[in-house]
Amino acid sequence: MTRFIFVTGGVVSSLGKGLAAAALGALLQARGYKVRLRKLDPYLNVDPGTMSPYQHGEVYVTDDGAETDLDLGHYERFTGVPARQSDNITTGRIYGGIIAAERRGDYLGATVQVIPHVTDAINEFILADTEGNDFVLCEIGGTVGDIEGQPFLEAIRQLSNELGRDRAVFVHLTLVPYIPSAGELKTKPTQHSVKELRSIGIQPDIVVCRCDREIPESERKKIALFCNVRLEQVVPALDVSTIYEVPLRYHEQGLDDVVLRAFGLDDAPPPDLSVWEEIVERVRAPEGEVTIAIVGKYTGLQDAYKSLGEALVHGGIANRVRPELLWIDSEVFETEASLHQLEGVHGILVPGGFGERGAEGKINAARLAREKGIPYFGICLGMQMAVIEAARNLAGIDGAGSSEFPGCRVPVVGLMTEWQTEGGRAVRSAGDDLGGTMRLGEYPCDLADGSLVRSLYGGAERIFERHRHRYEINIGHREALEATGMWFSGMSPDGALPEIVELKGHPWFVGVQFHPELKSKPFDPHPLFASFIDAAVRQSRLV
Repeated sequence: MTRFIFVTGGVVSSLGKGLAAAALGALLQARGYKVRLRKLDPYLNVDPGTMSPYQHGEVYVTDDGAETDLDLGHYERFTGVPARQSDNITTGRIYGGIIAAERRGDYLGATVQVIPHVTDAINEFILADTEGNDFVLCEIGGTVGDIEGQPFLEAIRQLSNELGRDRAVFVHLTLVPYIPSAGELKTKPTQHSVKELRSIGIQPDIVVCRCDREIPESERKKIALFCNVRLEQVVPALDVSTIYEVPLRYHEQGLDDVVLRAFGLDDAPPPDLSVWEEIVERVRAPEGEVTIAIVGKYTGLQDAYKSLGEALVHGGIANRVRPELLWIDSEVFETEASLHQLEGVHGILVPGGFGERGAEGKINAARLAREKGIPYFGICLGMQMAVIEAARNLAGIDGAGSSEFPGCRVPVVGLMTEWQTEGGRAVRSAGDDLGGTMRLGEYPCDLADGSLVRSLYGGAERIFERHRHRYEINIGHREALEATGMWFSGMSPDGALPEIVELKGHPWFVGVQFHPELKSKPFDPHPLFASFIDAAVRQSRLV
């Protein structure tokens, strides 16, 4: 029997509902239960694929090619359960499906309304693809009171009645702010948030209170009294030094115990948290530190590179060091005179991105790493910029660039106009819709014998990694580039698409067309990030 946990939020956004859901999922998993996590987003976009990273943060990509909310990255990193397209839904997708059904006549002339048609569609999504799971945790995006979120809250209210109290539990995350001028914690925002939730028919079973300091029992009792829950059901969620400490602290506060008791599961086995204890110990007590410069386009909002930052932390865990991350806007390096800011760094990483802005700065950063022997990791666009740099300065290809950028004379990187799909060949052009037009999801890559990357993947001949891009390296320039020492060490199985490049004779210079950060986990660091940080450690001994 599958049980459902609905995670809602109140007072303000960005409290960490996704992290709370992921940590709770990890705790249930540590007790031997099989879990699945999914996100319901109330915004009208069909998916986050065309949203600005400054608006929405990172777009997380699943194996099956869905562009999803970044919270699904938290879910995977904490539980190791691969997310699927069926784990993220938006109002845009819900309404798009309903309108299409209405146009087909599926509603037989009925008046289409929010209740029951929209709420039914939401609940169909929640219930779909859940077989074999003990718990499904559903996070509702936004905050209680948002007008766009009302259909989702109404839907889960209806569903909880249908499932029964032994199969549905509500966890509400709120803020308990500290007012310095008064010297007091204030519970009133939490009270109002729960009151708003109860006004639409949802009584939370557990109230999780975010706070930057200990919440006295007297304040917890006040919250319990006004929110109609027992004292044990008011669970503090205090700030921690690393997000990977959250499962341990939640367990200390009894969150998983209270959730299981709400389901009537009083005899559940205790959790094995030794893995999380080891992770936290390595993060808290590193044996050294390395400095990694991330030269990107969206460095003003670190959530735009959420999985990337976490993957570097995982690489540090693997090597028992702390990566000090320098987030640098690539436009700074449009002129080579600014490259002195990279002096003393132990590794340079150029991540993915779209558009021309800052491209020359990324190319200059790749050149500095190549010439100075600094470990370089190019991901997606970062790989393409490294190849363009080598084409210009090593292979002598004048005007080498990307057709993504206006004025390109020699497209070493070009628009992917055609690729294989399940139903046949799909043709794309620069004028098509942007949404859902990229090479998305998991694709195979064959590794060259004797290459660095093959050794890092444990000698595997073929690997599978996740992609999100429109442009590819032009295979026609392979011979000229490989003559300079830039080896195409990873290729698509048909030999048409370069997936990985290495620079021979360099301490550590790797570019990948895919996004390895999407598969990295604290208990299973991605081999490329573990090796990159290891190279940075070796570089630190030379500087």
